[in-house]
Amino acid sequence: MMTTTLFDIHLSPESRLDSVDLNNPVFGSVFSDHQFRMDFADGRWSAGAIEPYGDLVMSPAAMVLHYGQAIFEGMKVFRQPDGEVALFRPMENIRRFNESAERMCMPSVDEGLFLSALTELVKTDKNWVPDGNESSLYVRPFMFASEAHVGVKPSANYRFMIFSCPVGAYYKGNVKVKVETAFTRAAPGGTGYAKAAGNYAASLKPTAMAREQGYDQILWTDAVEHKYIEESGTMNVMFVMDGKLVSPSLGDTVLAGVTRDSVLRLAAQKGMEIEERKVPVAELKAAAESGALTEAFGVGTAATMTAIETIGFASGDRDLPPVEGWRWMPDLAKSLDDIRRGRGEDIFGWRVVL
Repeated sequence: MMTTTLFDIHLSPESRLDSVDLNNPVFGSVFSDHQFRMDFADGRWSAGAIEPYGDLVMSPAAMVLHYGQAIFEGMKVFRQPDGEVALFRPMENIRRFNESAERMCMPSVDEGLFLSALTELVKTDKNWVPDGNESSLYVRPFMFASEAHVGVKPSANYRFMIFSCPVGAYYKGNVKVKVETAFTRAAPGGTGYAKAAGNYAASLKPTAMAREQGYDQILWTDAVEHKYIEESGTMNVMFVMDGKLVSPSLGDTVLAGVTRDSVLRLAAQKGMEIEERKVPVAELKAAAESGALTEAFGVGTAATMTAIETIGFASGDRDLPPVEGWRWMPDLAKSLDDIRRGRGEDIFGWRVVL
């Protein structure tokens, strides 16, 4: 056992890495050797520890199981050309995690301790970082209410954990999306801007219904009128209309994506005209029909940048021009990937090499 000034590291006696094909990782199905764990009780966090990856033991009355106090983040680690590994903008995810915690009436995690736990865990499982062009190590920090109590109130106890898994591409190819005008992902005053587990649970049924109709994902609209595009199921969304990069503006119903922000900043650096504003469904449909809509894509940590080839409106599907002829998304995707994988200049200081 090695000891740091912040927490202990208990190494797994035997790695499972030899049984894993890092050349073909399946997203979210294989997990690295170690996890980080830290508990909150009596108003403070205990000393955390890195330990072998394993199952949890909890009470049937654990409050997360009944009242849904659970949040998470997603970030990636990338293999660099010299063999080292790098995180991408981890502080943005850490800050967003604590914003989610505040909204869900959960304790925050000290940013410095969070970053230390994250980097030490990644270093411990550094050999699990794949090096394929579509591959990375996906890292999942999360927190849940652990107090054994039945009664609606904020939990007194919480558990904060981090684990990781080698992954390939989230989507295999381009996607078809359906504009959703019946179900709602998030309402004003709700938890839409937080990465709360319940947000995703509520999306499962309408997404399953859309898939039965031949779509891969949903384009969510506002909860009040269903007139404005907000985001997609697992990602923020962007459109190239009349040569401008248009992104639905942020608010308490839209997640402030780290990849979204990164793409917007890269596009601005490349001289692209950008509009962050409300995007009416009617405008998007008209642009698709007239040819003014030339590109549409989702952006997110898991999805990275995923081309949307078809948008399903109430009146029928509209296909976008072939992706092979797109100008902006391929260039932005390459620039982003070059920064993350250490192949290009990191002009924004986003890459954290460990």
